[in-house]
Amino acid sequence: MITGWSGCSSAPLGGDPETMAYFVALDGGGTKTECWVANESSVLGRASTGSVKLMNVDEATAASRLGDLVRAAAAEGGVALNDVTRTCFGLAGSSSETVRKWAEQTLRSVVSGDVIISGDEEIALDAAFHGGPGVLVIAGTGSNIVGRCTDGTMQTAGGWGPMLGDEGSGHWIGVEAIKSALRAQDRGVETCMLKDIESHWGLHSQGELVAFANQRSRVEFAELTAVVAKCAENGDALAASVLERAGHELAEQVSLVASKMHHAGCAATDALHVAFTGSVLGKISRVRKAMEEALPNFVVAQKAVEPLEGALWRARGEQKF
Repeated sequence: MITGWSGCSSAPLGGDPETMAYFVALDGGGTKTECWVANESSVLGRASTGSVKLMNVDEATAASRLGDLVRAAAAEGGVALNDVTRTCFGLAGSSSETVRKWAEQTLRSVVSGDVIISGDEEIALDAAFHGGPGVLVIAGTGSNIVGRCTDGTMQTAGGWGPMLGDEGSGHWIGVEAIKSALRAQDRGVETCMLKDIESHWGLHSQGELVAFANQRSRVEFAELTAVVAKCAENGDALAASVLERAGHELAEQVSLVASKMHHAGCAATDALHVAFTGSVLGKISRVRKAMEEALPNFVVAQKAVEPLEGALWRARGEQKF
C-alpha cells in the first residue's frame, strides 16, 4: 500500500514551472521505501510503501511497488515524471551489480533524466555531512556503522545481519531482552519484561513465549524495543541494562571505525563527528545517552538525520564525489 503526505504543496514553488528542474529522492531500506519529489528549493510530494529489497520480495513485486511509489509522490506534488532532471535512489544491497542494474532499469522505465544508485548508508552520510567526513551510526531493525574520510574513502563495522551481528539494533535489543529476562528468572531476579512481551505478542504463558519467539522475524523482535523501553521507564533495572548495553555495543563499533579511519591515513578530525539514523537512537534516549557517554572524545549529534535529505542533496547535483 502506498501512503502519501498531505502536508506538501500541490504545485512547484519558487520559479517558472516551464523552466523548473525536478528531482526524485528514494530511500529503500529493509522494511519500507520512501520517496520525495522536489524542485530546487522545496519538497513537493511524498509517499511510502513496503520494502523493494530483492532479498525480501520478488522482483515483480519490487518493481511494481517502486513504480507505484514514484508515481504517487509525483502525483501528490503535481509533477510530470517526464520532467524529472535527476533521481537518486539510496538502496540497501546496492553493492550487488544485479541489484544496481535492476534498480536503474526499473527507474528509467518510470522517470526521465539521470539515475544515481547509491547505498542507503551513503545517502544518510550525505544527509548528515553533505559530502564531508564523519561517522554514521545506523541503528534500526539492524545496525551498521560507516565512516567517510575527507577524500571519500569509507570504513565500516558491523552490518552482518541478525544471525551474525547487528549489535545494538532493534532486533538485538528484542532478542537480548528475552534472553536476559529468562536468565534473570532462573536466578530469581524480578523483571517486567517477560510478562510485558507476552502481552505484546498476545500470549498467555512462558511456554508459549519460548515457542513463539523461536519462530519470529527480525522485524517482530525489533518491535519489542518499545516494550523494553517502557519497562525501563517504569524502573526495571534489567530492561535499562539491556538498552544501555545496546548503546555500548554501538559505541564500540564507532570506536572501531574511527580506528580504521586513522590507520587508513584519514585526517585526525575526520571521525570526530558522529551522526545517527534509525528508530533505536532516534526514539530511545537511554540507548543514545549510553552511546554518547561511551564516546567522550566524539561530538555526537542530538537529532537523527533523515536519509532522504541526502538522496535529494545528491539528486540536485551537490555531491563532491
